[in-house]
Amino acid sequence: MIIENGLALRPLDLDAVQAFVLVADLASFTRAAEALDTTQSAVSLKLKRLEGRLGRRLLERTPRRVRLSAEGVTFLDAARELLSAHERALSSHVSARMSLRIGIGDQAAGTQLPTLLAKVGAYDRSLHFEVRIGSSRSLLAAYDSNELDAVIVCRDTERPDGETLFIEPHHWYAVSGWEQSPGEPLRLASLASPCTVRGLALKALEEAGVAWSEVFVGGGIPAVSAAVSAGLAVSPLTRRTCPPSAVDVGARLGLPEIPPIEIALYTRTTEPRTREAIRILVAALRATTSS
Repeated sequence: MIIENGLALRPLDLDAVQAFVLVADLASFTRAAEALDTTQSAVSLKLKRLEGRLGRRLLERTPRRVRLSAEGVTFLDAARELLSAHERALSSHVSARMSLRIGIGDQAAGTQLPTLLAKVGAYDRSLHFEVRIGSSRSLLAAYDSNELDAVIVCRDTERPDGETLFIEPHHWYAVSGWEQSPGEPLRLASLASPCTVRGLALKALEEAGVAWSEVFVGGGIPAVSAAVSAGLAVSPLTRRTCPPSAVDVGARLGLPEIPPIEIALYTRTTEPRTREAIRILVAALRATTSS
């Protein structure tokens, strides 16, 4: 117990501090509640009690967004240090270092994956992550052969298992001002086969009678995005995976709509710590979607 000015100060509620850091990281009460496997109202109550305990307003709430107040920004570093110290104290009594082998599909990973993984890792430093990025089909095959504990990939409609996380809309992206040469096939940049989005995009073009030519086939979203940034081609991408310089050119070029895809979680892990890490990662991914 801390004594200040002759008064006994009660210690902070660590659950409330963790809820605050998650809300700050995910910019959402809803996503923080998902990560904590609780309700939005429960998270809101924790934060109100924490603010009352500190005598400070930590968050500014609006109908559309949540952001830190000036005092919230100041408290965030101290909150992280407190959680880190608590985690070190706990991990000193953990006899075995646990690992989580997770696969994330190209379409689900996005450009913010390193940041997302860093956020997840900060909540349990004793948990070792093994992350594999690849096509949904290859990752599901690795999951079925017990090489991976969980995968976040395009849903396989032929499988009854899996939890739908979000719907991912795709559009035709190219650099601003990109022009299609008259009489030439549409120049495409895409992921290598097998790729669910590639298949949907090519089928949509063929059904609409749009001639196309793959001028760039990349081994991952960063490579395809680089081709788009260089002005080489048009590519079927999401807003969160396309390069900052790209714009949706589908309507201008008269291109057909691409059916949205479902991103699903497949997991067999039942251990509480690994399930918590997966929940935080899922919530962070959802926070980056346009929905």
